[in-house]
Amino acid sequence: MKSIVKLFCYLFLFFSHSYFYGQKDSYTKRIDSLIQLKNPRSFNGVVLVTQNNKVKYSKAYGVADITTGTPLKLDDQFEIMSNTKQITAVLLLKEVEKGKVNLQEPIKKYLPFLKQSWADSVTVHQLLNHTHGILDQDKPLAFKPGTDFKYGNLSNILLGKIIENSSHKSYAELANTLFNQLKMNDTFCYSKNNLGRLVYGHMSKNNILTKVQNSFIDDENLPADGVITTAKDLSIWNHLLHNGKILNPKTYSLMTTPSVMSQHDVFGKDKMGYGYGIRIANNYGISYFGHTGLGDGFASLNVYIPDSDISIIALENQMTENSNVYYYFEALIKDIILQSNLAKK
Repeated sequence: MKSIVKLFCYLFLFFSHSYFYGQKDSYTKRIDSLIQLKNPRSFNGVVLVTQNNKVKYSKAYGVADITTGTPLKLDDQFEIMSNTKQITAVLLLKEVEKGKVNLQEPIKKYLPFLKQSWADSVTVHQLLNHTHGILDQDKPLAFKPGTDFKYGNLSNILLGKIIENSSHKSYAELANTLFNQLKMNDTFCYSKNNLGRLVYGHMSKNNILTKVQNSFIDDENLPADGVITTAKDLSIWNHLLHNGKILNPKTYSLMTTPSVMSQHDVFGKDKMGYGYGIRIANNYGISYFGHTGLGDGFASLNVYIPDSDISIIALENQMTENSNVYYYFEALIKDIILQSNLAKK
């Protein structure tokens, strides 16, 4: 009788473990199935999910170059476009930590070459959270600084100039030095003379890829969209940034505290918080940080869930012409992880 009871207990534990393990790991099968879909478009890129610096899911799916058919690899390098803005925010905040920049000062103080009247009213803080109202350097402001949100690249171009004037170093030099310090060995600023293992970007129309031959990135817009990296290095960045290894607690709090509300379809239909180069969102009862990047034939999503130390990285070397599905896979991959047991406390 005891042996029967013991056998029953063993079978119960075995099947219970198998069931819960299957439930816990269900995100693997769901993501695997998702990225094989062909409608409404195809996926072509790399997905990496890590927790506590350990890989929970990784997959390269598609081609690095449509003309050769070379398969993508997990360590391939991608342009991350506007996910660069988070890095620029950190470089600026490091100047703040040194006492060289005051976030509440008008930008005229750090950019004396600006002759526009709004340079005396727009603050560094307002450049960082896109509440400056500058649509064009040669046009009047779209709104009074601090009263609205308008996302764009110009603010980061100006932030890059502030960083350079404050540090007396080029943006690329400062950024590349930081990447080296963080042992992000596969990350660097775009340079026509050094493309590393950067894969080709592609435009997609009706699931037909066309290779992008020339990047529009130049030295001036490096602070807006000029960083090249891998999924692994972005995961390293997330872990270090959000665990106090890059900024001090005060400046990190400024960066990750909502100072304005804005809406982005990847993060929901409602307005959510925006800090400095980072969105502060909440879906399925889970708070997280995130940002997207798009252009040059690339698309990217970088998400970090602080309560469970999870990074969700999706990098594609394709950009669809259909704006309705720019981030179709990225948004669903995010949702799969947020709803999984992996993200539960």
